[in-house]
Amino acid sequence: MTDNTTPETQGVIEGLDAVAPTKPTRRRATKPAGDSKTKPAAGEGKTEQAAAPKKAPARKPAAKAATGASETAAPKKAPARKPAAKAATGASETAAPKKAPARKPAAKAAATHEVHENDLAAAGHGDYYNPHAVLGAHKITGGWSVRVRRAMARSVTLVTKTGPVALTHEAHGVWQGNLKGVKMPEFEVETVWADGNSTATVDPYIFGPSLGELDLHLIGEGRHEELWKALGAHVRELAHPGSGKPVAGVAFSVWAPNARAVRVVGDFNYWDGSGHSMRSLGATGVWELFVPGLAAGVAYKFQILGPDLVWRDKADPMARAAQVPPLTASVVTESSFEWSDDAYLAKRANHDVHNSRVSVYELHLGSWQQGKSYRDLAHDLVAYVKDLGFTHVEFMPVAEHPFGGSWGYQVTGYYAPTSRFGSPDDFKFLVNALHEAGIGVIVDWVPAHFPKDDWALARFDGQALYEHEDSRQGEHPDWGTLIFNYGRNEVRNFLVANAVYWLEEFHIDALRVDAVASMLYLDYSREEGQWVPNQFGGRENLEAIAFLQEATATAYRRVPGIMMIAEESTAFSGVTAPTDYNGLGFGLKWNMGWMHDSLQYISKEPIHRQYHHNDLTFSMVYAYSEQFMLPISHDEVVHGKGSLKSKMPGDNWQQLANVRAYLAFQWAHPGKELIFMGSEFGEFEEWNQDASLNWWLLGEDLNRGVQNTVRELNRVKAENPALYALDFDPEGFQWLIGDAAADNVIAFVRRDGEGNEVAVVINFSPVPRYDYRVPLTVVGEWAEIFNSDADAFGGSGVGNLGAVTASDEPMYGFPASVGLTLPPLGAVWLRPVK
Repeated sequence: MTDNTTPETQGVIEGLDAVAPTKPTRRRATKPAGDSKTKPAAGEGKTEQAAAPKKAPARKPAAKAATGASETAAPKKAPARKPAAKAATGASETAAPKKAPARKPAAKAAATHEVHENDLAAAGHGDYYNPHAVLGAHKITGGWSVRVRRAMARSVTLVTKTGPVALTHEAHGVWQGNLKGVKMPEFEVETVWADGNSTATVDPYIFGPSLGELDLHLIGEGRHEELWKALGAHVRELAHPGSGKPVAGVAFSVWAPNARAVRVVGDFNYWDGSGHSMRSLGATGVWELFVPGLAAGVAYKFQILGPDLVWRDKADPMARAAQVPPLTASVVTESSFEWSDDAYLAKRANHDVHNSRVSVYELHLGSWQQGKSYRDLAHDLVAYVKDLGFTHVEFMPVAEHPFGGSWGYQVTGYYAPTSRFGSPDDFKFLVNALHEAGIGVIVDWVPAHFPKDDWALARFDGQALYEHEDSRQGEHPDWGTLIFNYGRNEVRNFLVANAVYWLEEFHIDALRVDAVASMLYLDYSREEGQWVPNQFGGRENLEAIAFLQEATATAYRRVPGIMMIAEESTAFSGVTAPTDYNGLGFGLKWNMGWMHDSLQYISKEPIHRQYHHNDLTFSMVYAYSEQFMLPISHDEVVHGKGSLKSKMPGDNWQQLANVRAYLAFQWAHPGKELIFMGSEFGEFEEWNQDASLNWWLLGEDLNRGVQNTVRELNRVKAENPALYALDFDPEGFQWLIGDAAADNVIAFVRRDGEGNEVAVVINFSPVPRYDYRVPLTVVGEWAEIFNSDADAFGGSGVGNLGAVTASDEPMYGFPASVGLTLPPLGAVWLRPVK
């Protein structure tokens, strides 16, 4: 959306007006106390007049323009004038009083750009809201008045094609001189510093705004779906207003509506921003500055003067790269990556992913194998996941975060992939490699809360901005973090655009939205009196609900074929219902009830499981109330919970046999399966983010057998749509045996819409059961297509020799039945032979 037209088309013409904000009171120390009738300074809604005789007739105001330059000094007894035309950004006009007292100009000259001494001081100190009204090139009679700020300079010279023009120091580090010509000449500023070194640069303050009116309009309304293309730091070329030649540099912009002044600081100015103050672009609260000569790789922050007159150094909320923690600066980045996943994206856009096989391998980038970069993972991880047959990987948050112990869930850089493992282009390389292997990418997204680090989003411009001011709405009591103010248009826009950013810029296939339950309820984890009811007196967070609906609807509209997945642990209705029906609009919801109940069951000694049989079967009571994903995630293997293997009773063999049977149950149950790294080979230790997985376990036959089991589960499921095609349709599931609690046995059939079936029978007891009668849907031969107790998986080899024949002996209302051999702590899958 950014308007990159040349300054000529932005109004950089003779008679340039100032771009003044709607609220001039944002500036500091510009208007003397009590001087309410002082004539407006240049750029504050009026343009100054050229020098004239004492009785010069009234003149029309200068032509409108975008850069903030104004006409020359007015005579002492100039007649009253009409106010100047309103600036292009929507700045308000300031009415001139009938008898405004004369103000002392900062510098006396026969033909110069008059500036009030307070404005000159503010611009020199770097705390003026509209520095372009003072600095830069401004039209005067017969030429141009040029002011530049070069504190500590020995001399300053304008270098032009017609020769050098020496500038004179006025005050506060500001130097001034005049250039001749109707059109602004092309010039550089040559500065000799106190140490004798010299530099020659293009001055930042001769350029018009790098943001267009459409950008500002959409930002103001909170509807800029490509916000990252407007705000932040962007390597750009702007036309020099004197010659039209392209000038390379970086355009900085930031939203800080409560700020009184904003500067850019970085390694390019030795972290002293007094020479790089930004201009306010009016009521939108956006501040902007184009700095010529800068390029990708520059480290920077925004220095913000709050209403309390305290300067704060803040990382850029829209930064697309950041320094490696514990450093906290933002980094200018420019992508040169060339994608090669067009075929994958085209297929994705025409693919019904929600009714397809989805098998997810969740991992933490830093501890899957420590020391791996994004590019290392593009080789090692891709090969591993493809070999095991998963359809997707899910990365725990990759957005920049300062504290590794948060696992990425306390984000400070929402638009920056963490620099711990490489650059943003390196991350694109990883995603591209996964896509070329046919593997989708899910990223954890955290719009529920953010940390209180004073250099990040918290009280960004000196006041509560991204968060609520009231701690009952703005702070999370459990996590010590801040909660977004979803009712503010710009904040909602920041987050919705962020979702689109990951999906479009990094070709991400799905966002798993973290902690949705905490967003939905105003009283989440709060006692009576610690929360504020909504406008109807209820506990639902109506603003957060509206945000989630907008985020999901926008994502699905803009990026066909993606998924939006909710981690939501309550009974909130309609999480996966369409927004048209007042649902939240997610495609999938984590089934936390299934996870909790099934782990509760499997953790019991087999002799006690009969008393917890309902934990195994209850999930089918509500299985079709939402579209579910079945997660055995990182949350289940931390904080003393142990690994998946360690939850199982018995000796090592029994524990791993339990793992195999449990995974077979998960893969066959309606829903999409997800497991956390290490579970696929029977990791015995609880997950530690500071250590790699125990890969040496793959040298053990039993652990390698679990890995082989997962590979086979994915292969067999891929070949049998009956196991996934109707995950969200009751027609896709039917109990065969659901009440054999004393036997620790369950049996059910899965179907697709084409008449294909798979029967699933699981024995959760440690003893084999021979000739165990099970009902089936058709008479005839059934192939045993999977057996978790096979020798190749580390099992005991008990099974049905590859096939069984069902007789026409009815059972439980089904027309056929068969006597099966059920392996101990084992699962078998059967398919009718056609």
